[in-house]
Amino acid sequence: MASNRNTDIDFAGPVRRILIAVLVLVLAATFLVWRIDSPRVERFRAALIDRVVPSMDWALLPVTKTVEMAEGFRSYARIYEQNQELRRELQQMKAWKEAAVQLEQENAKLLAQNQVRLDPQLTSVSGVVLADSGSPFRQSVLLNVGARDGIVDGWATMDGLGLVGRISGVGETTSRVLLLTDSTSRIPVTIQPTGQKAILAGDNTAAPPLEFIENPEQVRPGDRVVSSGDGGVFPAGMLVGQVAQGTDRRLRVRMAADYERLDFLRVLRSHPAERITETGALIPPESPPVLPADAQAQASAGTPAP
Repeated sequence: MASNRNTDIDFAGPVRRILIAVLVLVLAATFLVWRIDSPRVERFRAALIDRVVPSMDWALLPVTKTVEMAEGFRSYARIYEQNQELRRELQQMKAWKEAAVQLEQENAKLLAQNQVRLDPQLTSVSGVVLADSGSPFRQSVLLNVGARDGIVDGWATMDGLGLVGRISGVGETTSRVLLLTDSTSRIPVTIQPTGQKAILAGDNTAAPPLEFIENPEQVRPGDRVVSSGDGGVFPAGMLVGQVAQGTDRRLRVRMAADYERLDFLRVLRSHPAERITETGALIPPESPPVLPADAQAQASAGTPAP
């Protein structure tokens, strides 16, 4: 048994060397054939390719199928991404549709009251945001307009879409805007289309909560929130945002203003409302006739007056 095993080992070494030598010769011959620049060798190469390559399709079939599967997977991935993008756009279109319906209702009301008198003094001054407070406990920004531009403490500020805050400090060339998200901010708002009154209370978050709602059952996520004008702090009808339900189940407001990109703000030149100090010409009820003192005494004693 040992001699047979040694014989197998003796034959394996030479056979391996012969196969390696043959492979090296074949590779060298192939290299030389493909490197020789001769018309006869070129015809030989073309004939060899025509003979061998068509019969090698079966060997390339797994590679071809793998490539097709990879292309199909990428195609499905692109279709899935497009589907998700269409879903997001559909959600945005639904939100815009709701806003358009509400604006249409508001427009119909305004058309029905076409004799309404608008405020001609509600103009604005635009300013550039210089810096923010940089504090997690105070939400405010600094504008490059101040007393020289006629800015008055308490005026409302807006960005391109919604209400941002109010002026809370005026310098000669700058002014500070207290944002609606600040914990000290409290403004009265109206929830449309139900007309519910509420207080927007800032809590240093991007979505401040609504407090003191008259009838919370009539408020739905997606309802528009505008300033009510109560108290004379802000003009009425200025867009604040939309109602949203937070993770704590409280009704909050998703602000219409982009607080992450406050570059330019408009300061509205509002004016205090005219105060009415007189009650007007009221018609009081008729007072009973005044009796003399002796007649009052006789009436109280039950004796008729002479």
